[in-house]
Amino acid sequence: MNSSLIGKIEKAKLYAQEPSRVSINQIGVTFRGENDDHTVVLQDKRWHCTCDFFAERELCSHTMALEKILREMLPDEVLAGSLSPK
Repeated sequence: MNSSLIGKIEKAKLYAQEPSRVSINQIGVTFRGENDDHTVVLQDKRWHCTCDFFAERELCSHTMALEKILREMLPDEVLAGSLSPK
């Protein structure tokens, strides 16, 4: 392994230890639910989910779970509508 790659691996380890240095602007995921799969997208600082609950309330267990998982990496505007403080 060459020295420049070793340096990049070390830098990646440092970045991984500081998730607050990362800001997620757009993401798409699939939740494998008990009844169905649901697609969740973050775009333009707004969540979108294919589940029926989200269609009614623009909030659901899938978006709330992602906010918990990604909390340190999401812009404050995304978390503003969340039920849990940052």
